[in-house]
Amino acid sequence: MKIRWRMPHPATMFFLLTLVVVFFSWICDIYGLTVKLPQTGEEIHVQSLLSAEGIRWWLRNAISNFTGFTPLGMVIIALFGLGVAQHSGLIDAFIRLCVHSRSQKNKVIFWVIFLGLISNVVGDAGYVILIPIAAALFSFVGLNPLAGIITAYVAVSGGYSANILLGTIDPILAQYTQEALPAMSRFGGDVGPLCNYFFMFVSTFVVGFVIYVVTKRYLIPSLPQDACEIKSLVYKPLSRREREALFVSLIALLIYVAIILWFTFSSQGIFRGINGGLLHSPLIDGLLFLISFGIGIVGMVYGFASRRYRTDKEVIDGLISPINLMGVYIIIVFFAAQMFACLNYSHLDKCLMIGGANMLLSFQPGGLSMLLLFILFTAVVNLIMVSATGKWSVMAYIFIPVFAQLGLAPDIVQCAYRIGDSATNIITPFMLYMPVILTYMHYYDKHVTFGSLFKYTWKYALAIFVVWTLLFVLWYALALPFGK
Repeated sequence: MKIRWRMPHPATMFFLLTLVVVFFSWICDIYGLTVKLPQTGEEIHVQSLLSAEGIRWWLRNAISNFTGFTPLGMVIIALFGLGVAQHSGLIDAFIRLCVHSRSQKNKVIFWVIFLGLISNVVGDAGYVILIPIAAALFSFVGLNPLAGIITAYVAVSGGYSANILLGTIDPILAQYTQEALPAMSRFGGDVGPLCNYFFMFVSTFVVGFVIYVVTKRYLIPSLPQDACEIKSLVYKPLSRREREALFVSLIALLIYVAIILWFTFSSQGIFRGINGGLLHSPLIDGLLFLISFGIGIVGMVYGFASRRYRTDKEVIDGLISPINLMGVYIIIVFFAAQMFACLNYSHLDKCLMIGGANMLLSFQPGGLSMLLLFILFTAVVNLIMVSATGKWSVMAYIFIPVFAQLGLAPDIVQCAYRIGDSATNIITPFMLYMPVILTYMHYYDKHVTFGSLFKYTWKYALAIFVVWTLLFVLWYALALPFGK
């Protein structure tokens, strides 16, 4: 009898990953794995989760690990706004306004990829807002909604650094790069947020093309229409009332955006930071809430203008409409949150990263070969430590001085880091937003697992990594400026 192996449910997968983290923290603690933080010289060691102190920590923090899991609140807040917009009919009307027939499949694929690539302008909002809308768009033009979810996820995550605009991550990475640059280095001047802009601008189109080709040639043909329950939108021309409601909603949106801009850039500027800047400001920290709140307001205005809403009860119904989706998400997140918290407590990821970095530096082949090894190393480390700023806050102090001694400018090193950091985001279960991706997929296919997602995303990861690295080699060989 042939035994067919299958991946466990996403919640079970995160539980098993937690056990793996616990086991390796115990083993590494026995062997005394210790490393030094390069920026402070402080020694950190792997803390066993099976020790008496580790067990006491977990008992004290099991609940706060769950309630303090950052994506949990972000996703719930985002779904409130999306729930009202969907329930009121705003999303349906907007899609019918923009997409007039099922023949516009290529147009939909292009816009989903493009919006995913530039979504890092607003931080992580693309994960929780664009992806469900992409599923609806793909369904509307007769494509499997799972293809929409996967395509949007790959664009948002796999191309996270590529953008035609300045993203929220650019000034943070540049700040760590500047601080890690040795004072006596010959690379003088400030490392600014635009130090990789030229390369990332071109990368947007290159990575976008790669995602488009893989989606058209591999993903869509491999997802048959009867593979899941497709919740399709039926096209019908917008009625006069719907058009009027959309116009009123647009006015409400413009007023809302004007208010946000006034609170940000006026003389009072209460949405700016203490120093008057936007980095670490209330605007950036609360951007996802502001976006979701705005979507909810516009959806509510549309509902009342189209006469679908008549009392506040209908608005509340819209707020609670995603509740079925939230049930699955909360179960997955509970186990995922424990896994991420255990990994952070044990220091296992940091110790492995720093230990691996020291091993890599022992080779020191020099020049381009070293940069390519660095890209590969970053891509591997990213499989267990996915935070771009978290990794760079440590790795910058290790690699920037070493590469400076080899005559390589810090902007080149940072650019190489960003390639490796982005390419493997889509194939690691340690991605913070993996629970919400699996939840969105579970809405259309109850049998979805991480294996289902990995089966489609590994080709994207490989193609993005190879093509993006080749672009970097070409850019480096031609001595083109990476930014300004």
